[in-house]
Amino acid sequence: MPDSDVPMTAQDLLRVIADYQAVIAENRAYLIELDAAIGDADHGENLDRGMKAAVTRLAETDTPTPADVLKTVATALISKVGGAAGPLYGTAFLRAANAVTGKPELTGSDVAEVLRAGLTGLVARGKAEPGDKTMVDAWEPGVRAAERGVEQGRSMRDFLADAADAAEQGMLATIPLVARKGRASYLGDRSAGHQDPGATSSAMLFRVLATVVDHRV
Repeated sequence: MPDSDVPMTAQDLLRVIADYQAVIAENRAYLIELDAAIGDADHGENLDRGMKAAVTRLAETDTPTPADVLKTVATALISKVGGAAGPLYGTAFLRAANAVTGKPELTGSDVAEVLRAGLTGLVARGKAEPGDKTMVDAWEPGVRAAERGVEQGRSMRDFLADAADAAEQGMLATIPLVARKGRASYLGDRSAGHQDPGATSSAMLFRVLATVVDHRV
C-alpha cells in the first residue's frame, strides 16, 4: 500500500523545490518563448525569479515539517512574483501546506491530498476549469492519476510517475485548445496551436516530484 512506503519528509520536499528551481532556470527561455506566443512573455522570467526567492528563503528559514516547506515557498512566490504565476502557484502551495499542517512526514495518501489541495487553490484563485488552456489542464489529470494510484494501492514512486505522465499529457493537450482564461483568451481562436506555458511549468513540477521520489526509494 502507498502508506507503507517510506514517507516523504521535509528534506525530500526541500530537494523537490531545489530541483524544480534548477529546472525552471534551465527552461526559463523556453517558458518565455511559449508565453510570448499567447501571453505577456513573462512566465519564465517571473517563475525563475520566484523559485530563486523560494530557495533563498528556505535556506534562511526553519522548516522542520513538510507544511513549513510548502508555506515558505508560498509566501516567497506571492511576495516576489508578478503576473499570474506568483499568485497562482503561491495559492497552490499555501493550500497544500494547510492540508498537511502539523504532520511530521507525508504518506502516499497525504501526498495525493497535497496535490488535490494545490489544484483546489489554483481553481479558486484563477477561476479556471479543465479545457480552459491553463495550468489546470496539467494539474487536474496529474492529481486524478495520483488519487487513482492511491486507491489502487500503488506505491508512491509508481503513482507519482503516473501523475507526471498524466500532467505532461494534459500539457500537450492544451496545444489545440482555444484559451478561455488569462491573457491568452484575448487572442480568441489565434490561441489555438500553442502550448500553454503555465501547464508546461506545472508538468515540470509533477515530473520533478516523481523524479525525486524515484531516486530516493
